[in-house]
Amino acid sequence: MLEGSFVIIVFLALFFALFDFGIAIFVKNTIQFAVREGVRYAVTSQTQTSGGSPLGHDASIKNVVNQYSFGFLNYAAPTGVGRPCSGTGCIYIRYYNPVTLTEVTGVGSNSGGNVVQISAENLSWTWVVPLLRSAGPLSFSVASADRMEPSPIAGIPAR
Repeated sequence: MLEGSFVIIVFLALFFALFDFGIAIFVKNTIQFAVREGVRYAVTSQTQTSGGSPLGHDASIKNVVNQYSFGFLNYAAPTGVGRPCSGTGCIYIRYYNPVTLTEVTGVGSNSGGNVVQISAENLSWTWVVPLLRSAGPLSFSVASADRMEPSPIAGIPAR
């Protein structure tokens, strides 16, 4: 009985550690996949509608990322902040000039040829079963980038 209790404690600690690391890696990979799908959507210059009214390009991209994150962005709180991301609150969209690699802002920044980078930054995942009470949450950021295609419609969509 005594030997069994020693073995079962170690076994359960290892089991929960593997379970926790597996979930953390799954969450990070899922958010990375969502950001990559957001970039794939962004390069095509498409926009969505909400309630019959068109959304801007950036809002459409954030919706796509949020849809592909399977709700994990709602639970991955930004590092150092106790509130959740609330879906699109942790998603950042930046456009860069492909020659100088400087950030481009304002009207026309999402035109064809520019580089779009979408990231979910400073996220943290609290361990499900904290085996060590002093262990902090897992902090991570994910990003993806690609070059914008020329818009298939006349003009570029509003940001």
